[in-house]
Amino acid sequence: MASHPHGGLAAPRRLKRWAIVLPLVLAFATAGGIGVYRYVDNYWLYRGFAPPKDAAWVKQRGRQESISVVSPALGGRAQEVLVYLPPGYDSNPLRRYPVLYLLHGFPGRPLAFLETVRVGVLVDELVGAKRMQPLILVMPFGSTSTFSDKEWANGVLHDQGWETFVAQDVVASIDARYRTIPTAAGRALAGLSEGGYGALNIGLHHPGTFRVLESWSGYMRADAIPAIFGRSRSRLAYNSPSSYLPQAAAALRRSHVYVWFYTGSTDEFRRQNITFAALLRRYAIPHRFFVVPGGHTWVAWRDNAAAALETAAARLAHG
Repeated sequence: MASHPHGGLAAPRRLKRWAIVLPLVLAFATAGGIGVYRYVDNYWLYRGFAPPKDAAWVKQRGRQESISVVSPALGGRAQEVLVYLPPGYDSNPLRRYPVLYLLHGFPGRPLAFLETVRVGVLVDELVGAKRMQPLILVMPFGSTSTFSDKEWANGVLHDQGWETFVAQDVVASIDARYRTIPTAAGRALAGLSEGGYGALNIGLHHPGTFRVLESWSGYMRADAIPAIFGRSRSRLAYNSPSSYLPQAAAALRRSHVYVWFYTGSTDEFRRQNITFAALLRRYAIPHRFFVVPGGHTWVAWRDNAAAALETAAARLAHG
């Protein structure tokens, strides 16, 4: 019987200790969860780099806008598009500007160009240092969610015209809303990884729309994804820049299209890039191709972003 009084006293003491300890455990767990969330969220935005910030000497900055483009090619879907207006846009109401369209990779969203590649900071600094003319950056969202792959292509399913969304719907909306140079001479199309593939694929299909095409670690052969391309070999060939280039070459030359692209020395798509460069030489398409150290990484895209912006700005018409 002696055990009962002992047990009876021990249980309340244990409950009392847990009453004190449990809130502390939950507090630490919650704080830890918030810390983990913030770390993951910060890493997703900046990929381990410092948040973007203009150099102290920059006196005039551009500004970011988020707009919505209703796309007939996507069945009337309203799609997010980020826009970065360069320094001086608001104070020079009579000036028109060339436009650089930027296509994100997969998985991804357009904000990565501003937060990770820091293209807005680069525009501010390069324009401020008079290393390039100001241009408008346009970054459409090319999917229905971050982890849905669309390949920036016109898919076989209904209302999946992602190529047409970029080349027609977004371009028309930007020309109507902003003071652009509304011709091919005033437009460049670029992208990283899958966006690099998309820039080449769309650009080859629309040589009269974009004067400069840039691929940052992109690929040149369409992935055989039945949900996007069906099972048609001809559709895959049409959407593979390395296969379609011979058909597009004459129109590219007539339209004075220039191609600028690079790949990493250990990138899995290195061989595709080298083969594509050889094709451009064979068909006399003006271009520059180079290999950078490393692989398929954000380091490569950040390190070469200034050169990409300067190249586009130098080859587009001036306002």
